Amino acid sequence: MKSGKYIEVDSGVELYVQDIVKGKPIVFIPGWTFTTEVFSEQVDYFSKTNRVIVIDPRSHGRSSITLHGNDYVTHGADLAKVLQELEVIDATLVGWSFGCLTIWEYIRQYGMKNIHSLIFVDMSPKPLSIHQELDWVEGPLDEIGAVYTTYLRNPSGQREFISNYITQVMVQREVKEAELNWLVEQSLKTPYYIAANLFASGMFSDYREEAALASHSVPTLTIVAEHWADSAIVFTRKLSPQTQIQVLGGHLMFWEYSKIFNETVRDFLNE
Repeated sequence: MKSGKYIEVDSGVELYVQDIVKGKPIVFIPGWTFTTEVFSEQVDYFSKTNRVIVIDPRSHGRSSITLHGNDYVTHGADLAKVLQELEVIDATLVGWSFGCLTIWEYIRQYGMKNIHSLIFVDMSPKPLSIHQELDWVEGPLDEIGAVYTTYLRNPSGQREFISNYITQVMVQREVKEAELNWLVEQSLKTPYYIAANLFASGMFSDYREEAALASHSVPTLTIVAEHWADSAIVFTRKLSPQTQIQVLGGHLMFWEYSKIFNETVRDFLNE
């Protein structure tokens, strides 16, 4: 049964959660400024066999916009409260992009409690490094700094940044105007000043210990985009050698190549 509900995770702060109750639980967590809507193909596919839970993180989508807790330490605690409220046990957690940081932070605070398996979609546990040639990073320090200081200063800058990122990094094919507008509108539901806080919090994260613990403790799948597959694979195999690795599309591969992505996840879950 499909239902949307609100769960209070802090005083005056509610998260919007979509919960389709059937079978073993899979929890999807979107990335920076995105929402439950981006996982529509995964919801349709996996809800036939699993309990599917999708979360709008704090200050995303239909969840409360708040000036407090716009960091991944708080997002990890929010995830724990949602799982507790919904009585979720033995779950597969699926994080996309900065949603992976939420999962790693959950592991840092609560260990491997209630986790059956993990799927990390296209995110390094250490997004920035002075050793760019050796690590899997989001990009050169100067370029990442420019996003924060130049683009995330007002709504138009946020709109320009996310539009460029969608067309140049997230999707490999030519994006239709209606698709681009829909994706951009998702991001803009998070105000620019909160988006900037989340961006900085995510970029300065370091979850290498949690990533290693995760792959050592439970079945783990890492899916990376083609554009940085070489560095991502080397980095991931060194840090968490037990994880399975798949390469697919661009940063938004689960949307652009939903059939392949869903089948990849299904094969992993059935092992």
